[in-house]
Amino acid sequence: MSLRSSAWYAGQDRNSYIHRAWMRRGAPDDAFTGRPQIAIANSASDLTPCNSHLNEVAESVRQGIWAAGGVPLNLPVVSLGETNMRPTAMLWRNMAAMATEEMLRANPIDGVVLLGGCDKTIPSLLMAAASVDIPAVVVPGGPMLTGTFRGKPLGCGTDVWRLSEEVRAGTLSAKEFLSSESSMIRSRGHCNTMGTASTMGLVAEALGTTLPGTAGIPAADSRLLARAHETGRLAVEMVTSDRRPSQVMTEGSFRNAIVALAAIGGSTNAVVHLLAIAGRLGVALSLEDFDRIGSDVPLLVNLQPAGEYLMEDLHRAGGLAAVLRQVTDLLDKDAITVTGRPLVETLGEAEIWDADVIRTREAPLLPHAGIAVLRGNLAPNGAIIKPAAASQHLLTHRGRALVFDSAEEVHARIDDPDLDVDADTVLVLRGCGPRGYPGMPEVANLPLPSKLLRAGVRDMVRVCDGRMSGTAYGTVVLHVAPEAATGGPLAKVRTGDWITLDVPNRRLTVDIPDSELAAREPSEGLMAALAQPRRGWEQLYVNTVTGADTGADLDFLTGASGHDVARESH
Repeated sequence: MSLRSSAWYAGQDRNSYIHRAWMRRGAPDDAFTGRPQIAIANSASDLTPCNSHLNEVAESVRQGIWAAGGVPLNLPVVSLGETNMRPTAMLWRNMAAMATEEMLRANPIDGVVLLGGCDKTIPSLLMAAASVDIPAVVVPGGPMLTGTFRGKPLGCGTDVWRLSEEVRAGTLSAKEFLSSESSMIRSRGHCNTMGTASTMGLVAEALGTTLPGTAGIPAADSRLLARAHETGRLAVEMVTSDRRPSQVMTEGSFRNAIVALAAIGGSTNAVVHLLAIAGRLGVALSLEDFDRIGSDVPLLVNLQPAGEYLMEDLHRAGGLAAVLRQVTDLLDKDAITVTGRPLVETLGEAEIWDADVIRTREAPLLPHAGIAVLRGNLAPNGAIIKPAAASQHLLTHRGRALVFDSAEEVHARIDDPDLDVDADTVLVLRGCGPRGYPGMPEVANLPLPSKLLRAGVRDMVRVCDGRMSGTAYGTVVLHVAPEAATGGPLAKVRTGDWITLDVPNRRLTVDIPDSELAAREPSEGLMAALAQPRRGWEQLYVNTVTGADTGADLDFLTGASGHDVARESH
């Protein structure tokens, strides 16, 4: 077995002496002679509350690595907390991926265990591992336990959106709303709805990057620690077998991820993350693949926001394996997992233990549940919508546009009693794409005008070049590309224009002649909102970020770079 770390530790020269001596610090004498060096890329942080328990998970991983004959090495990495970071955690996903990539490449590491949980952490870690292409395996941090309020379960995120709208509608008092706050987050772990964190943990398993059966275990469940220990052992075996991300995350693996995304009713954010990960590997994944592969996949998981239950219920009902076993015929038969075995062979005899939480193929929540990709003169490069979270009667709709040039304008005007809006209006928010905001925030699910909420309206068609939280719901068209900030057609829409949404035919259009649309100038309000001073990472990001339709990665980071570093440090 030839170890990458031997380029640092093997030999009798001065540099080998330096590398070993400074790393010895109580390590056994054979730590540098044939033992795989396994980094634990740990995104634990007190400022990322969903990941704050990962230090305990890391200790179990460490024990597993030692038990298998490896040397565990804690490697703190950039941690992105979804709930607190301004202006949006997505602004730093690529930075976190780049920083982790460089640390993995620069250090004497043979393999890595990736510890993530909160929305952007697993995507950034997989992007990094894909770029370096050393043996890598994910341990998802897991969802929180279900909290209750007045005897009813609370869906983390989803019920925030629902209850806050009821306050604005006048059907729930602010006091009652705030009294639910202490019940929302019951335990360690990330959101317990099928938001982005839950989605990316499950999708990581469908991609083959976790020990099968690990994703979806609640963070407070001791079985997660047992799986973490096993994953540490597996990481050592992966090094000895030279099983790398480029062998695991193949075109077939991304097919499996898309099938899983549809079957679980997963977050739309998975689209932009999977495109970015594929881009790091050189796998030819396009926006159309999500529609082509996923559109006919049934929705089988009855979880909020598309359904009723929460992640703890999914785990007790049989977990991801039980879901995928229902759609085995749609999966790629050759795509392997980190164990070296095909994903389909790991499903075994997985059973559904609660058929209301996990539906059978014959009795789905929806027969066709995948992400729909829309095109038209309003989205030449594509836009997406999640039909499972939308109102079915709005999937074919025509209405007058009410345009907002920034998220701040929405908050300032949406509750104006004189706002010219009705239930058929299409709310348009622009300037929120990767470059425009910058960072592509989760603002696409605009709040509804309070006067309509009071009248009983609970959904409207909304169109935006930004994202929405995976915990959110509604008839929301998002990721519109090209974005307004790069001169996309969305920049030229005016209030009063007629917009047509036709999801069955995959169309999103503004009903004006192409010549007139091309001749229009972007609004002054949009240009003013985009004219922000920038520096540092933000400036680099704006200068180099690609569109949402290709993953919103930095243009100079697409394609793998490998792990070789030829030059010595001394």
